[in-house]
Amino acid sequence: MNILAYIFSGISLMMSGFFLLRPSTKLLMVLFLPLIAAALSPLWAVFGVIGAVLGWVSGAIWAMPLGIIGAVWMTWYIWVATRDHNGFDNAFGPDWQDQITPAIARKMLNRRWVPFVNLKASPQPVVERDIPFWTIPGTDRKLLCDVWRPADGKTSSLAYIYLHGSAWAIGDKDMFTRFFFRHLAAQGHTVMDVSYRLIPEVDLYGMVGDAKRAVAWMKANADRFGVDPEKVVLGGGSAGAHIALLAGYTPKLPELTPEELNGSDLSVCGLLTYYPPTDLEAGAQRYNNEHKPPVPLGTKVDPKNPMLYAGRLDILLGGYPEDVPDMYRLACPTTHVNPGSPPTLSLRGDRDCLNPQDGNEQLYANLVEAGVPAIDVVLPWTEHGFDLAFPQVNPAAQSAMYDVDRFLALVVNRN
Repeated sequence: MNILAYIFSGISLMMSGFFLLRPSTKLLMVLFLPLIAAALSPLWAVFGVIGAVLGWVSGAIWAMPLGIIGAVWMTWYIWVATRDHNGFDNAFGPDWQDQITPAIARKMLNRRWVPFVNLKASPQPVVERDIPFWTIPGTDRKLLCDVWRPADGKTSSLAYIYLHGSAWAIGDKDMFTRFFFRHLAAQGHTVMDVSYRLIPEVDLYGMVGDAKRAVAWMKANADRFGVDPEKVVLGGGSAGAHIALLAGYTPKLPELTPEELNGSDLSVCGLLTYYPPTDLEAGAQRYNNEHKPPVPLGTKVDPKNPMLYAGRLDILLGGYPEDVPDMYRLACPTTHVNPGSPPTLSLRGDRDCLNPQDGNEQLYANLVEAGVPAIDVVLPWTEHGFDLAFPQVNPAAQSAMYDVDRFLALVVNRN
């Protein structure tokens, strides 16, 4: 029993220590440790309690304080990660809850965190996979998406277009997001999960163009999915969130709009993003502190080394900040904020090892100054990618979904 006491207490304390890790861009695998520590914090809190109790019963003197420290730290994290905030009051007014219809309110999470979210009780959504939404001219290659819809066909009329995290170079649709999409579909929302092109195949223009093609396709197919073409929300995670912000803030900007879409309605009614990189000049210093040889666009990616181009802003933007400052300004979402920008919800952790935080703070300040409803949720002691790890029990992921539910419900009812 002494050994078990030290094992349980030791694991709880060790996981608490992982919160202090600050992964670098060269050691991103270390990011897994603080992510798991935070995502499974309720489990590690229980481990600490078990270790302390076993230590008290068996006389394992040091197991008791070690277990108590681990349990207290994890419990404190759960509390700070799920605290309420006044973001909705500031963005939508003190009566914002009255703007949500009872039908939608019944389907939303009613608490910021519960020990386990069970979606099996809700109907299995209808999922159509690998639907082509655009064909690259001169080729047979089609860009694909998955569409998630409510099982009973009773839609909320809102579509959420999601761009996956990618470091602008890796990943694909259907990447650790099934729980999230099923949750949204259970509320009646339609989700379009997009596979967009990455560097070095294309640059910024190609990525933003693919995002706008997805918006145009959803609007053109709105009747097919029971969607109101005026109720399309764009968003995503990490680099996908950055591309979404650019596309959402520049529906009519010629430089970032494909020629075939000129004159099309590419506006969206909201932007919902997770940990978006917004200050790319600061990002270049963090990701590419050593200048690397240029890579021509269209270069094929080596499947054995998919991380080779991750974070290569010089490829995305055609050079480094000192070489192409105008491109870095163009790629900064803050540059394009105006009074007509769509309502924006940003969800991020204050321990994000990848994204400089100043850019997000400036984006929020510019939105507020322009009179745009904006909410910037900063989760304490939370890392990049927090929403993708064990969302059934993850306090930060659930707290973020609680805000997502309310943001989308408010956007649905806005005129």
